[in-house]
Amino acid sequence: MLRQQPPAHLPRHLLFAVLAYRLQAGELGDLDPATARLLRQIATGGGPLEASRLTEQLNCRKTELKLGTILMREWDAQAYRVMVVDEGFAWNGKTYDRLSKVAFAITGTNWNGPRFFGLRDKSAVETKP
Repeated sequence: MLRQQPPAHLPRHLLFAVLAYRLQAGELGDLDPATARLLRQIATGGGPLEASRLTEQLNCRKTELKLGTILMREWDAQAYRVMVVDEGFAWNGKTYDRLSKVAFAITGTNWNGPRFFGLRDKSAVETKP
């Protein structure tokens, strides 16, 4: 698939992760240009301060979810899968307009939906003034 031999030091599980990513990128499309540019800047950045600033930008970006995306979360030793649909989020035969309502339905307590499903970095939100 990559038209070259894998490096001898690459562990088997990482090789499978690389192959899975390439298959997914080939089917669904690779990273959008803004994300690719940001990752290049982080990789070739000008030291820890620059990397820190760029990482903060990445953490603060709003995540736009495409239709059909499946969000997964384990809670109380049970796995939950929520699908992004036109009307919002589908879970357990119901459609919710906000991810926070799905998180409430799962846990019975008020949660920030994007944080519950790992779409928002907890430390980046807490350090905001």
